[in-house]
Amino acid sequence: MDGSESFRVAAVQAAPVFLDLEATLEKAYGLIEEAAAGGANLVAFPEAFLPGYPVWVWFIPPGRTHPLRELYSLLHAGSVSIPGPAIDRLCEVAADCGIDVAMGVNERNSEASNSTLFNTLVFIGREGTVLGRQRKFIPTAGERLVWGRGDGSELAVHDRAYGRVGGLLCWENYMPLARYTLGAWGEQIHVAPTWDRGEPWISSMRHIAKEGRCVVMGVCQALHIDSIPDSLDFKGEYLGQMDGWVNPGLSVIVDPDGKVVAGPLSEEEGVLFADFHRDQLVGPRWQLDSAGHYARPDVFELRYHRRPAPVLQVIEEPEPPGEAV
Repeated sequence: MDGSESFRVAAVQAAPVFLDLEATLEKAYGLIEEAAAGGANLVAFPEAFLPGYPVWVWFIPPGRTHPLRELYSLLHAGSVSIPGPAIDRLCEVAADCGIDVAMGVNERNSEASNSTLFNTLVFIGREGTVLGRQRKFIPTAGERLVWGRGDGSELAVHDRAYGRVGGLLCWENYMPLARYTLGAWGEQIHVAPTWDRGEPWISSMRHIAKEGRCVVMGVCQALHIDSIPDSLDFKGEYLGQMDGWVNPGLSVIVDPDGKVVAGPLSEEEGVLFADFHRDQLVGPRWQLDSAGHYARPDVFELRYHRRPAPVLQVIEEPEPPGEAV
């Protein structure tokens, strides 16, 4: 987009090629190219887009061990490692297109057992490098049968030429202390990939934008029943009476005054675009700056513990001191 003080963001509402990593990556490449061709500086994808959101957690009872094991194995096979080949290829596409990418992925805990999955938001810069990742602090309800809890050590805001970008996944956005932490780091563009949809969620996106005086991108999958392969038994057993959209999407982009400026997009795939000027990231804070002049650190205190929590710590015994010569 022309003008160094102006920028454009793009929110992708799309369905993955369900549980097929390679095909979903190919689809993502095309959508990144579309967003870049449309002049976007940043493109955001839905929660768990690679290789798909585990929709079955809301339908299959937790005691049904056999089907849940099978589906978990399929999801694990299509998940990514960071770093890893799939992320490397996304970095290449981001660099080729000259665009920042925020991508929702299922991520293996490759630093440990390589068997647990995280719901992760990974930020990739137009330089072709990983800027950072946010492993969802705590999965919601049935999601806990699929995803582990992130340790929170990588929560961050990323400095970009057009603004400071951060994000939280789905109902993490209902964690006020997490939002406040990002605000205290000067977040200006907030990415909120989700599976949630409907008016309460859109109202939340508007509230977060108004509270943080930031651009908010609420990005959801639009998943039709036909996008789930018939070969997956749970489709016929648990979704057999469903006709149409499993999730209609309803993605939105909201300005720092809490006004929806793009979307909601319902029951279709597409890319939402919205234009902003850098003045919009600062001017509204004259009235309200929750982590600035509207804060009362003399009354309220927030501490964030940036401590990685590895499952294994190896402590090497020191070598005995040598004899003095």
